Amino acid sequence: MNVKIQQIKESISKVIVGKDIAITQTIIALLCGGHILLEDVPGVGKTRLATALAKSVNGKFNRIQLTPDVMPSDITGFSMVNQITHEFEYREGSAMCNFLLADEINRASPKVQSALLEAMEEGQLTVDGVTHPLPQPFMVLATQNPVETSGTYRLPEAQTDRFFMRIKMGYPTQQEEMKIFDNNAKNNTDFETSITIDEVLLLKKEIEHIKVAPQVKEYIINLTSKTRKDDDVLLGVSPRGSIALFQGIKALAFIFERDFAIPEDVKELAVSILSHRIILSAKGKSKFLNTENYVTELLKIVNVPI
Repeated sequence: MNVKIQQIKESISKVIVGKDIAITQTIIALLCGGHILLEDVPGVGKTRLATALAKSVNGKFNRIQLTPDVMPSDITGFSMVNQITHEFEYREGSAMCNFLLADEINRASPKVQSALLEAMEEGQLTVDGVTHPLPQPFMVLATQNPVETSGTYRLPEAQTDRFFMRIKMGYPTQQEEMKIFDNNAKNNTDFETSITIDEVLLLKKEIEHIKVAPQVKEYIINLTSKTRKDDDVLLGVSPRGSIALFQGIKALAFIFERDFAIPEDVKELAVSILSHRIILSAKGKSKFLNTENYVTELLKIVNVPI
């Protein structure tokens, strides 16, 4: 494994126990400049994972607790008159950072949710006709509870498609929960800085040199195009989803110090990158129950081009 990546993982693992896959996926999204939707039940460490990642790379970290009374200007910032100069000045919102934790994003109103669209796609904010570039890297880590839906607003397809991947952490095993007890008793809440923001930007540039064979590209296209023609699917994977999977496998190859991607990389990341971009039809829901099961079955029937 790449030394720098190993340092980040070890730093996060000191406070996040037994979630090696979720940590690796989070780092992949960071290297690809993507955003993460952390969707799981309360209390499994979603917020802690987001905080640990930001502290590990010494990035500017902001958190906003999204509730129905939050305004778009709380995220984008706003202009106000300086009482001394009598000129308008821009006051930064919570999105002006490297890592933005949007906690319980589905509790924010659609107007507030849409305030994140420009920032997530273009890395900038437009306030009163003036464009303000965001620091790089910029990453949104949004959490939501899929079980308790009272008083929530479903994320629109345009927004879920902007999330690079959806991560589900799951409950810890008995041994992992025992270790969590020990960490809690020691009050182990310190986050160690592993690498700098500048080093993260250099790592992102190195990923561009990872090679992807035409057969692997064809495999990605076969998977995504299948979702667009399937009777079990109401909304298939967009080209943005294909690009995300293409970038993701390059990052995964880089993490494990390979200079080329392989079909197994596609299989490893397909569920987390594609499933939240798909809407099943009534027929598909009765057959597969959820999109994760659908993508898992899709990987079994779509052959890898030789």
